[in-house]
Amino acid sequence: MKIYLAGPMRGIPQFNFPAFDYAAAKLREQGFNVFSPAERDRSIHSTRLEDNPTGDEKMAEQDVGFSLREALAADTQYIALHADGIALLPGWEQSSGANAELALARALRLSVIHLGEEYVR
Repeated sequence: MKIYLAGPMRGIPQFNFPAFDYAAAKLREQGFNVFSPAERDRSIHSTRLEDNPTGDEKMAEQDVGFSLREALAADTQYIALHADGIALLPGWEQSSGANAELALARALRLSVIHLGEEYVR
């Protein structure tokens, strides 16, 4: 099953990459094919994106050329064209991006998995 991993990123130190990495690894151990936006962003901007201590998108734009529009376009394209489901990290409710991704997944009638605290370090 192809899963898109959603959760809070902006405003969280290192854009919450450690939580995304841990959850992606645990889901893969269970046999899921995981698309992680943290991995996608890292592949475009290298690990320098993670040097952001506050998860400030304006700082990321200045430092490494991060574009929220491009990131959300890639993320929603994966959901729309490839995903069978979406997995939500704890705290997703406070994330406008995760809420948008969930709305798209629901519109497409994809499976929704609510991940518990055991998916966060």
